[in-house]
Amino acid sequence: MNRILIQNGLLVDTEWTRHADILVEDSKIVHIAAKIDETTLPKGTEIVHAEGLCILPGLIDAHTHYHLESRGTVTADSFQEGSRCAAFGGVTCVIDFADDDKKGDLSSCSQKRIDAMKAEMAIDFSLHQGVYGYRESIATELASLKEKGVRVIKLFTTYRNVGYLIEKRDEMKAIFEACNALGLMVSVHCEDDALIDEINASYTGPYTPSAHADLRPSEVEARGIKTVGSLAGEIGMPLYVVHLSSKAGLEQVRELRANGVRVIVETTPHYLFLNREKLEGENGPLFVMTPPLRTEEDNLALQEALLNGEIQVVATDHCSFTKEQKLSSDDCRTIFPGIPGTEEMLPLIHTFVANSGRIGLQQMVNLLSTGPAKAFGLYPKKGSIRVGSDADLVLFDPDEAWTLSSETTHSASGYTPYEGFEVIGRAVMTYVRGRLVMGDNIYLGIAGNGMFVPQIDPARGKTIMH
Repeated sequence: MNRILIQNGLLVDTEWTRHADILVEDSKIVHIAAKIDETTLPKGTEIVHAEGLCILPGLIDAHTHYHLESRGTVTADSFQEGSRCAAFGGVTCVIDFADDDKKGDLSSCSQKRIDAMKAEMAIDFSLHQGVYGYRESIATELASLKEKGVRVIKLFTTYRNVGYLIEKRDEMKAIFEACNALGLMVSVHCEDDALIDEINASYTGPYTPSAHADLRPSEVEARGIKTVGSLAGEIGMPLYVVHLSSKAGLEQVRELRANGVRVIVETTPHYLFLNREKLEGENGPLFVMTPPLRTEEDNLALQEALLNGEIQVVATDHCSFTKEQKLSSDDCRTIFPGIPGTEEMLPLIHTFVANSGRIGLQQMVNLLSTGPAKAFGLYPKKGSIRVGSDADLVLFDPDEAWTLSSETTHSASGYTPYEGFEVIGRAVMTYVRGRLVMGDNIYLGIAGNGMFVPQIDPARGKTIMH
């Protein structure tokens, strides 16, 4: 039996913070107490001294695209390399994405992705399943998907050109209704495709990286949120908005909530801390993603919303391409969209929280771990430091000052969009189900050790809402 006693750390859960010892047996937390006498434990128990460190529940990156095949290529970070980024960032579970092949069997689509990830992931994972079209079998497909343990789908209000968009409102509503009847959660990438087409049709400027922000302005996001929010309101079901990027989108969320619609909001570090100035210059392609980077005003609006509790989840939308892939085009229409981010999430958010003076470590844990665990039906197995929970633990030094750079991070992309950011706080040790996957800046993950985590009962907006 694998037995670990972690002593004298500051345990940080969303509901309490206290100095305590944690006893782990095999994959589970079995005992938490102010003091656990190591002399009472069997010989061979590993003792870990955590003085001066915080112990956090393993982070959950609720939005990743590892090993994404897109536009005739594949992203830089495979399942193995994504696991490495995660381990260094204190992330013990990711919620990745399965494509809809439109053959009428969503369960098989998820199973294909699960099998591929099981073979190579070193950390745990769950899924949201893309749905790219309505068909008569959709309710049956969704019921089978639920039985598999995938209870969150992802829809798009854009990308007609690649076949993701469900254009007819009645078909979109039918999918919402089927999900509501089955207790599934609907997450949506919100950008209005018709408005994008209208803007593109009248655009006469150059297609530089910075033009990406002009071709997909914040009004596009706001209109997309309004469209799906109105459907959710009609049906009386919650809505999960992925990667909120703008002040305009935030205002639309506020309007929906004022009208009684339950909206769970996710944003990302890049929409909090980067703006469209990054799209200028020769390295502009490195910062192209969709939705595009906005203005400093948008950054500040989202930061304020996060501090106010209006944002429930911070995730990364990690979708990394190499510098060579990104710089192979300077036309915003053909640049590979996406950036790395899983590893940088914890130090960036901790630095922001520490500097704000308005929220503390407990709220940070809720944004990065407990909130996503509840939203995606993984709690309390994940996202919690409790007896019986998985021993997903991060020993975190809140005082270590360091600089994000391509030399200090581990994405196979070869760069970080946060180059030169001075941060405070760093994961020192990361445990996944009681197994050390990163310690003392050494990666110890083993491909194939990651497990699929079935979603039991998504929060559906009731337990983490502002």
